[in-house]
Amino acid sequence: MITTAPVLPTFLAWLARRRLRHLHAAGALLGWLAYIGSPVYRRRLVANARRAGVGEADRRRSVAEAGKMVMELPRLWLRPHDEALAEPVSWQGEALVDAALARGRGLMLLTAHLGSFEVAAQAYAERWGAQQPMTALYRPARQPWLRGMMERSRSRPGLLTAPANVSGVRQLMRALKAGQTLGMLPDQVPPAGMGVWAPFYGEPAYTMTLAARLALQTGCELLIITVTRRPQGGGYDIHLAPLPEPLPPPWPAGGDEQAWTLAAATVLNRAMQWQIARAPSQYLWGYHRFKQPRPPEAAP
Repeated sequence: MITTAPVLPTFLAWLARRRLRHLHAAGALLGWLAYIGSPVYRRRLVANARRAGVGEADRRRSVAEAGKMVMELPRLWLRPHDEALAEPVSWQGEALVDAALARGRGLMLLTAHLGSFEVAAQAYAERWGAQQPMTALYRPARQPWLRGMMERSRSRPGLLTAPANVSGVRQLMRALKAGQTLGMLPDQVPPAGMGVWAPFYGEPAYTMTLAARLALQTGCELLIITVTRRPQGGGYDIHLAPLPEPLPPPWPAGGDEQAWTLAAATVLNRAMQWQIARAPSQYLWGYHRFKQPRPPEAAP
């Protein structure tokens, strides 16, 4: 029996050597093929975009952008560790990171499933990793060959990874207490028991509480990082900004912790909506944001 496991890594390595504009062109086609070929994916994408009030033009562009995201991953994952991001990277608001690192309270960079969010961690590591490394939370892949490739590619100089389980949460806490940086996606649906049902575009969505609780317990600073891809493989634009509104103050002794958790999750959801409004055509509207959470994962 012939398996695809040995063949697929070789193909991904071949893709990693292609020019970004060629990958994005192929990705746009891939996005439309997935949209046309999967009724479930198509219905979810359309429903989520309409729920957010996204216009027809931006919704159609998001179909191609989702495919571009998939096709640019081999270059990001398999690029040699000593090779810089080849494409032009334009920064806006980088002084916010400089100031946060200088204060030494720890920093959390938040992004939705928007644009080239995988670029954010590597771009940070190239610019500030020698000063303070970043630890990014991730969910290990089920396939052993893919899990190994992702772990090797995401663990770069100045960039560490933490699995989405109890041991990974402890790793994140230690990193923040050491004044380091975390990267998190607050619109990632967490395992059961690690979130609350909070409004997202007017409907309940199971929302992680980890980011808000880490900020509360460590006093770290929070910034939103947005990475959008330029047309025709022209590189990336990275924008940094504070949260549009602060997290609620800690609950007083004897107060309602559950109410605080819901309020904090709601603030983060509104922050993600604010970010998505900057580039709605590059959000993954096909992401199953309103699904039921999966069972919790045990710590190794």
